[in-house]
Amino acid sequence: MIVIDGSMGEGGGQILRTALALAALLGKEIKIVNIRAKRPRPGLQRQHMVSVRAVAELSNAKVEGLRLGSTEIVFRPGGLRGGSFRFDIGTAGSITLVLQAIMPIAAFAPSPIRVEIRGGTDVPWSPPIDYIRFVFSRILEKFGYNYNVHVKRRGHYPKGGGIVVFEVAHPPRRLNSAKLDFRGEVKAIEGISHAVKLPRHVAERQARSAEQLLRSKLGDIPIKISIEWYEPSRDPHLGPGSGIVLWAYTERSILGGDSLGARGKPAEKVGSEAAERLYEDLLTGKALDRHASDMVLPYAALACGTSLIGGARLTLHAWTNIELIKKLVPEAKIKYIEGGNIGKPFLLNVEGICLSK
Repeated sequence: MIVIDGSMGEGGGQILRTALALAALLGKEIKIVNIRAKRPRPGLQRQHMVSVRAVAELSNAKVEGLRLGSTEIVFRPGGLRGGSFRFDIGTAGSITLVLQAIMPIAAFAPSPIRVEIRGGTDVPWSPPIDYIRFVFSRILEKFGYNYNVHVKRRGHYPKGGGIVVFEVAHPPRRLNSAKLDFRGEVKAIEGISHAVKLPRHVAERQARSAEQLLRSKLGDIPIKISIEWYEPSRDPHLGPGSGIVLWAYTERSILGGDSLGARGKPAEKVGSEAAERLYEDLLTGKALDRHASDMVLPYAALACGTSLIGGARLTLHAWTNIELIKKLVPEAKIKYIEGGNIGKPFLLNVEGICLSK
């Protein structure tokens, strides 16, 4: 049994999610200790418990220690299975972080997968659902992995209530390597600015602010930011919230930037914040933004062939994923070509293990 120290690197829930996904796919029994040791409330919270349950159901696993606040679990995977599943976080806990745990498994499922998850779609400290829908999906297409995400209802902190359906109609059961080193020329920018249980002008001001900043930085390139808003009488959401996700189409990749609204935070600040993050990552010339730089690594390690991964920023999350992959998938060879310092751009050569189911 492999022991994983949950306090390594970023010391949060990402270690749990990545370790569970890789263990399920590789059929390795693992024990995770010191779960979320570096967080103000260590141990499993509801969102993390749902991630464990979801991975366990998709891999017929047996789990010991699964309870609220637990800092240690044992995970014994069985065989992967497809089908329809439903999970309810019960709070505004992040739906996208649960998806992070199950998406690698769904790629290798023996039959189609449909998963409905209830919780938060646009909440702090996690990728917004539109990033998973419109940015990360297009990156994973380069590995030969296609999925669909349908948002039935958004959920914001503190009420949650979001409903998302994740579907993989044709699991590829093996992944291609991908060349994602440098982005090339920026071709166009798109995005979605949303506001629910709020006036329409909130979404419009977010979009206008983002477009103004990007035009001042990038000049005359096509920019199209859609507005998502609901008439009060037809708004199905449980509580107010807003946010914006932007993405840049480039010659060889797609990069995203996002920001969430908050009480007392001007809509103009939300829009400019997302645009600034996208622009900062574009400036590096690398193919992947700061979020995709860590999320894509398990897929590269499992793929057939050698992938080139160029990240705008080596976040602590990315560094942690690299070290975790080295421990759980030692056959995958990961080598820095450029960088290696936290907070700086980097370029990796990842020789995948060509997992095939």
